[in-house]
Amino acid sequence: MAGSLPSGASLVTNVAHPPVARAAWGAYPAGMDVGATRGELGERAGRLRWRLRGAWMWPVFAMLTLADAVLLHHMPLAGAGTPYIGGFLLAGFFNLLAVAVVAPLMALAVRRRRPDLPRVVAVDYAGTALLGLVSVALLGAGLAHRPARLAAENALGVQAEAARAYVAAQAPPEYRARVHAMTSLQLEESLFRSCVPGEDSDRWLCLFVDTASTPAGVTRDPSQESNATFNRPGGFELMRPGAARPAP
Repeated sequence: MAGSLPSGASLVTNVAHPPVARAAWGAYPAGMDVGATRGELGERAGRLRWRLRGAWMWPVFAMLTLADAVLLHHMPLAGAGTPYIGGFLLAGFFNLLAVAVVAPLMALAVRRRRPDLPRVVAVDYAGTALLGLVSVALLGAGLAHRPARLAAENALGVQAEAARAYVAAQAPPEYRARVHAMTSLQLEESLFRSCVPGEDSDRWLCLFVDTASTPAGVTRDPSQESNATFNRPGGFELMRPGAARPAP
């Protein structure tokens, strides 16, 4: 027959085969645009590096805000002490002011010296540095206030001893039994009002104690209202003598 194949020959057709997957060594990662050029891939890698370099500010913000709260509790800026919650709020305010207001302005100066830095990275660098400066400033202020705080604690202890001695020598038994519950207000630098509760919650034994003299002068207050009532406007710090901390 015309066009017949020789004996033993097989018919071969041009069949399209599916593409074979590239070897693992040269395969592209899933999801990668295989049409991307080397330049585009380098640009992506560069952006990733900048993002990693500019990702320090907020983790440092969280860590230092907690550390600053503890610092303010033990080394207050004013007074005898700062509660943990109050210290956390105060530290958060200072740190947020640093990263939200000051850091963008400082980043402008950073980019003048390093024009290659993206803005977000410059802000991150500036904010991280400012957070460290805030912590150093709080530590410095706490150290500066420390002598005044120690002097106030000493005065509080002196007046407490004078008040206890008066109660032990001249007060009725109902007050002597409750002297451990005494509260104090510092009205002036060397003037305190210390009160001891009695059996009647509305009748306290209250004393004015002046630590300017040696020994401290003690005068009984005719008023029997507690320090909590006396201090109702909240103008003074209510303290437990000897603790030098705000009373709960």
